Amino acid sequence: MASTDTSADSKAKDGSPGDLAGLEAGLDALDVVHSHRTPFRETLLRKVLPPIVAVALVVVVWQTLVWAEVTDEGSLPAPSAVWDSVSDMWMRGTLLEVVWTSVSRGLLGFLLALAIGTPLGLLVARVKFVRAAIGPILSGLQSLPSVAWVPPAVIWLGLNNQMMYAVILLGAVPSIANGLVSGVDQVPPLFLRAGRTMGATGLKGTWFIVMPAALPGYVAGLKQGWAFSWRSLMAAEIIASSPDLGLGLGQLLENGRSNSDMPGVFLAILLILLVGIAIDLLIFSPLERAVLRGRGLLVKN
Repeated sequence: MASTDTSADSKAKDGSPGDLAGLEAGLDALDVVHSHRTPFRETLLRKVLPPIVAVALVVVVWQTLVWAEVTDEGSLPAPSAVWDSVSDMWMRGTLLEVVWTSVSRGLLGFLLALAIGTPLGLLVARVKFVRAAIGPILSGLQSLPSVAWVPPAVIWLGLNNQMMYAVILLGAVPSIANGLVSGVDQVPPLFLRAGRTMGATGLKGTWFIVMPAALPGYVAGLKQGWAFSWRSLMAAEIIASSPDLGLGLGQLLENGRSNSDMPGVFLAILLILLVGIAIDLLIFSPLERAVLRGRGLLVKN
């Protein structure tokens, strides 16, 4: 009996070929990503329906407050009044023009900020003297409200598109640069040593090792940079209204305020919100998911 127990213990310690094969198969199964096309109905229920329900609830609460007369109609217009403003602008052909005026400015300003903030962030992250000199300034600029740049920009450049872009740059560049600096700081030193061993130094090391490894922090900085770009542009359009600048969403909001047109004010706010959500859903969320999926942090169902 003792001999049998000893033999069993020996097999348990050594591991039979069948047990080892089963263990190997189990480990391999953990590495396999089971991907399949999500049914349209499931996608509809999980991703499309929840935001629609949320918007419907907001409209119901809004209409309920109007019916309850918690305030006068001049302060809280009914959803139908805002919809009438939308219909009126659409019939006059100005709705898409107003949206595109602001969106084109915001995207162009963001691309300029991207072209400036990316090399600046790399320089700050990789050169100690530059970080000591400029790093605190970038952090201070990032915390400075964008609206503070509008008065000096108007004085320096006048009421034109260059002034708008200057305000966008001053608001977005620090966020993009700081996001890249944060991403570079989180790159494991082992990656850098491995890159140097393979000859990836200088610009090659930056392009092939540092930038890919710093992508999560960089993408977060880009996302925040767009938010600052959009907020900076709206502040500039609200304060620096001029017929020469064309009618953007910020000017639409300011015109509604000056004319005491609350449906117009609510319409401008909703359009500003919708553009911000659309840019995030169409550009930054897919980019963020792609980066996470490439690192095995997000499984594609």
